[in-house]
Amino acid sequence: MKEEIIKQLAALEPHVKVMLKLSIPTIDNYYEDLANDPHVVRVVALSGGYSRKDANEKLARNHQLIASFSRALAEGLAHQQTAEEFDHTLEESISAIYKASIS
Repeated sequence: MKEEIIKQLAALEPHVKVMLKLSIPTIDNYYEDLANDPHVVRVVALSGGYSRKDANEKLARNHQLIASFSRALAEGLAHQQTAEEFDHTLEESISAIYKASIS
């Protein structure tokens, strides 16, 4: 799939910019060449079904990616929680994802 993305990027007009939304790779920095392509504004990493902890660890090892971890962000949230518990859990999720993204 990566090879096809590279081919499609090469076919774009010079002024065209794109954002790629891909599952976080299992190979560290696998998308680095895509992130460095002049057409690519950002490579956004999906948590790919990993737990928040695992997704954050992978994100920290993959430079030039930003997180789009909606499922991982919601991990641990439940409708039975009090507002305070909900806010605390969400704050912890945001903090952990942010820390992984700046590593």
